[in-house]
Amino acid sequence: MSAVEIRPVSGIAVEPWLDELADLRIQVFRDYPYLYDGSPAYERDYLDRYARSEQSLFVLALEYNRLIGAATALPLLDADPEFQVPFAEHGPDAGRVFYFGESVLLPAYRGEGVGHRFFDLRELYARDFGFDYTAFCAVVRDDDHPQRPRDYRSLEPFWKKRGYHPEPALTTRFPWRDLGDEQQTEKTMQFWLRDVTLVEDA
Repeated sequence: MSAVEIRPVSGIAVEPWLDELADLRIQVFRDYPYLYDGSPAYERDYLDRYARSEQSLFVLALEYNRLIGAATALPLLDADPEFQVPFAEHGPDAGRVFYFGESVLLPAYRGEGVGHRFFDLRELYARDFGFDYTAFCAVVRDDDHPQRPRDYRSLEPFWKKRGYHPEPALTTRFPWRDLGDEQQTEKTMQFWLRDVTLVEDA
């Protein structure tokens, strides 16, 4: 295993890493299923909102002080309104939910347990702050999508192993521009949920 350091930081303490994190998000999310044609300006604005949250968490994966992966989280009430609306309509109460923004990791470092550490630390943080649920959302793509790689492996088995399940009533729509497209289109995002009050201490 490579010499990867896992470093949790909170709130504005992440400021020195935001440019690298913005670049990393753009690089990783270009791949299927997101196909995201991102811009540094949008990314910095998005990440600044996380940094301004007093209870946000950035779990940084560093190799010799170079950012090779990261995961983010914050109270759902501090997240974009699009992510709060489904909970207002169908529950649980948004104030009880700690929202996971993303996990991004360069391909060369996958399969070494970093993804599990991303979840472990965010779930621990959620429990320490008294949240009952952790949640994230993932884009929904058709199985026959023309840009789906033949060797694509869904992360759903990993998420289920972590104790997450999709909540059919909890979906939202979020726009971005796919690679090769001229305009943004809205994508369906499916929420996955876990009750962290049921997690046993190690």
